[in-house]
Amino acid sequence: MKLSRTLSMLASAAVLGTLSLAGQTAPATADSFVVGEGQFNQMFPSRNSFYTYGGLVDALSAYPQFAGAGSDATRKREAAAFLANVSHETGGLRYVVEQNTANYPHYCDASQPYGCPAGQAAYYGRGPMQLSWNFNYKAAGDALNLDLLNDPYRVERDPAVAWKTGLWFWNTQSGAGTMTPHDAIVNDKGFGETIRSINGALECDGKNPDERNDRINLYKQFVSVLGTDVGGGNLSC
Repeated sequence: MKLSRTLSMLASAAVLGTLSLAGQTAPATADSFVVGEGQFNQMFPSRNSFYTYGGLVDALSAYPQFAGAGSDATRKREAAAFLANVSHETGGLRYVVEQNTANYPHYCDASQPYGCPAGQAAYYGRGPMQLSWNFNYKAAGDALNLDLLNDPYRVERDPAVAWKTGLWFWNTQSGAGTMTPHDAIVNDKGFGETIRSINGALECDGKNPDERNDRINLYKQFVSVLGTDVGGGNLSC
């Protein structure tokens, strides 16, 4: 998946701005989340049964600011933007793990002091954002208080953990861009900046227009499902 390559460029240092401090933003629940279960099913009619709506809702407590800041329209746009990128990365939530198994041994950066304790080929892409590389499992696990370095397989066993790794990237990482995808939507910088953060090195500035346009079309579709529009920011990058 595309994000696996983008994540390889992330630093292995401690993540900035990991979990929100208690009391800053109330965690969303199934009743308060801007995406209802019926809407989720409409967005992902052919999804793998692993990707449950309940798992997504359970993961929201890790990053209460997600789809929880700004106006109702902004909250819906953020949820739609996240899910549109997720849909693109996973073929409509059909893929739990990276499909190209030949890539699996490449995601171990042996220069890291902690190495690859789960094995050379254990850090392949998993979950809604296709988390990969040992240093990303270490950083995401540290942020989520989970030992994903030693047990990366948990991301493909536990739906809530899988969703949490996607929200970790969305809320704390700028990837190939200059801001987190969360900040891009909340600060009205446009959906295009979420593409830049997730896979800008391969899809922005005129590269791979079909891939980029698929993300944009999914975003347009998902904001419509949620009863809002794309907003005034830049749609493309």
